[in-house]
Amino acid sequence: MPCPQRQFISTSITAFLGNGLLCLFLAACSATPDTAQTDSRDPYETTNRQVFRFNMAVDSAAVEPVANAYRRNMPQAGKTAIENHLGWTELPTTTMNSLLQGRFENAGLSVFHFAINGLTLGLAELTEDPREVKPQDFGQTLAAYDVPQGDYLMVPLFGPNTSRSLTGRVVDAVTNPLSLIKAGGTATAVRSLQPPARVVVVRARQFEAINDVKYNAADPYARTRSLYFQGRAGRINARVGQ
Repeated sequence: MPCPQRQFISTSITAFLGNGLLCLFLAACSATPDTAQTDSRDPYETTNRQVFRFNMAVDSAAVEPVANAYRRNMPQAGKTAIENHLGWTELPTTTMNSLLQGRFENAGLSVFHFAINGLTLGLAELTEDPREVKPQDFGQTLAAYDVPQGDYLMVPLFGPNTSRSLTGRVVDAVTNPLSLIKAGGTATAVRSLQPPARVVVVRARQFEAINDVKYNAADPYARTRSLYFQGRAGRINARVGQ
C-alpha cells in the first residue's frame, strides 16, 4: 500500500506544478490538436517546435561556434580544470537531493568530495574516483516521490524538459547553497560565468552527437525529444547505493 506521507507529498508537489511555475510558460502555449500530435506526451508540440527552431538558431549563431572553438583550442588541462570546477559546484545540490531521496551513502560521498576538492575550488580532482558520486537533481527527487513527469516542454534557451524536470531545475538553482554565499567581486564574476560555461562544456562534449541530430535527422525535433526521454529515464531509473 502506498505510504500516506508519500502520497501527500506527491499530491502537494503536483499541485505546485500545476498552479505555479508552469502557468508562466504554458500561458504562451496553445495545445496542439490530437490529430497533429506525434507523441502523446507532447500536447504543446506546435509551440514547442517553434521554440526548438529558435533554440537551433541561437545554437547556430553562438553556442555551436563557441563550443567548437573551446574543444579545438582549449588545452586539455584547461578543459579538465573547468569541467572539474563545474562538477564541484553541483555537489551541494547532489547532497541535498540524495538526502531527500534517502540515499545517504551518496550524500556522504558528495560531502566528502566537495570538502576535499574545495581545497582547489574544484579545479583539481583530489579524490581517487570522482565517478563514485552519482549526480542527483530535484527532478529525480520528485520522481522518487512518484510525481508524474508531466508534459514535454521545449523551453527557450534551456532546451527540452518535462514539467517535472523544469520545476526541479528551478528548485535546484534557488536552493544551491553556493548561490546563497555572499562573496567579493571576483567570486561573483566567476559564479556569473558558470551557467554559460556549463552550456559550452556540455555542447562541446556532445558536439558530434548533437550535430548529427541537428543536420542529419529527418525530424531533428522529434529525434531530440526521443533522446531526451531516453536519457532522462536512464537517470531516473539508475540505482544509487543507499
